[in-house]
Amino acid sequence: MAMLAASGYAFAATSEPTDAQIGSAPCIAAATAGDDNRIIADCGALIDNEKARKADRVRALIARGAAWDRKGQIDRAIGDYDTALRLDPTLADIFNARGELWRKKGDRPRALADFGAAIKLNPDHPAARGNYKSLAQEAERLGALMAVNNLPSFDCATARRAVEKAICANPVLANLDREINAVNTRVVREAASDSPRAGRAMQREQDDFLARRNAAFGRPGYDLQKEMRERLDHLRAVERK
Repeated sequence: MAMLAASGYAFAATSEPTDAQIGSAPCIAAATAGDDNRIIADCGALIDNEKARKADRVRALIARGAAWDRKGQIDRAIGDYDTALRLDPTLADIFNARGELWRKKGDRPRALADFGAAIKLNPDHPAARGNYKSLAQEAERLGALMAVNNLPSFDCATARRAVEKAICANPVLANLDREINAVNTRVVREAASDSPRAGRAMQREQDDFLARRNAAFGRPGYDLQKEMRERLDHLRAVERK
């Protein structure tokens, strides 16, 4: 009911209901009771009624879309909001609600478009503005991550050691190297916040790992990926303490 009211499509009763209002009564009652199963059934009947008024169909679509959403039926909820917006493209709240569903599905471009449409209709829409800002920031972070995906923590153009060239040539090893460096940086920083000596000790541990890696690479039986995974697991365990 909250979304209906916010969208300007709250069901309203009159002292002398018309035939059309009587036809919408079961949907109204289900929405008022918050009974999702009844909303889906009774509002569905109203939606399918060709004689129903457009305003009543929009109300029913919004109510059923919200019910589908609460049941985790995202595609069905989006379908109802699609139809509601075709009937009335001025509903900022429904653009925002559909955008949230697209975001749940991982479709960021469509989510941003819907949040933007809601803001265009209502520049002061707090939920849409918050959603648009947070999703834009999320997309920016993902873009930054993609920029370094499959790249190690060092510049491959200056790699000289055989082990470094091997890491640069293997995306799995490159990502492991970058993660090891990132977690080690956090662990060293945290240790140093307690005492400079502890920070230096943690960095020496990393330096020793790199020295052993460099010396052992290429020897019979040495598994670089295994050693790197074990180092990363160790650092993550230290970080969780």
